[in-house]
Amino acid sequence: MEPNTRSTGRLPAAFLTPGSSSFIDFLADHSPQLLPGNRKLPEGIVEAPHGTTIVAATFPGGVVLAGDRRATMGNMIAQRDIEKVFPADEYSAVGIAGTAGLAVEMVKLFQLELEHFEKVEGATLSLEGKANRLSTMIRGNLGMAMQGLAVVPLFAGWDEGKEKGRIFSYDVTGGRSEEHGFAATGSGSIFARGSMKKLYRADLTEEQATTLVVQALYDAADDDSATGGPDMARRIFPIVTVITEEGFRRLSEAESSELARSVTERRLEQPDGPRAALL
Repeated sequence: MEPNTRSTGRLPAAFLTPGSSSFIDFLADHSPQLLPGNRKLPEGIVEAPHGTTIVAATFPGGVVLAGDRRATMGNMIAQRDIEKVFPADEYSAVGIAGTAGLAVEMVKLFQLELEHFEKVEGATLSLEGKANRLSTMIRGNLGMAMQGLAVVPLFAGWDEGKEKGRIFSYDVTGGRSEEHGFAATGSGSIFARGSMKKLYRADLTEEQATTLVVQALYDAADDDSATGGPDMARRIFPIVTVITEEGFRRLSEAESSELARSVTERRLEQPDGPRAALL
């Protein structure tokens, strides 16, 4: 039976024809205007909320990915409790830095891309395959990045083949690099990276790794106004996720608040003291 493309009760022929296992390729062929990078922008400078500072660290049993909760627009705080860390699938996660609206949309499209591939192929992509797909999506946003609407995520996950946690960072052109041990992106990344450089060890436990990333976000917020530290009054705490061979897990608010409170109290005791003692 031929598909009836004129009736709203039938799917168009494009949906019934075998094709690529990539949902992005399908969208590019049939509705390219829906891809974020193909949208037309108004003339002049475009100012939009930006999300900042994502950090990640590996430990022998997996990887931790965390982000602060602040979004800024120029010198103003646009949102205090934005979410910047999302599961990509069962064994990976992505943290967003850059233009918040585009970044969230890109994450949703990335989630759909991985789910579409799994349904069509009957298998999941390797972790490197997922990292490459995300690289392609970032490259597709290059036009907007050149106009100031850049998206620079941090991708992390459990590699089932190599049986370890891995981290991938990106630049605005889609260039991908694997990071070893720890990584950070966003406006406060230079301070977060410096903090982790002093405190990171290859033999950290999961609890120590989660403490490490919260400390790094605390240090970033201490020197970068665009990064939000733990807000005890409003009960806004960093989003902390852990990916192991058992899959993706987001720490509960109680767990995140306890980590933030522990780090804050210790820093109050030694505001300028040796940070290595915190672990």
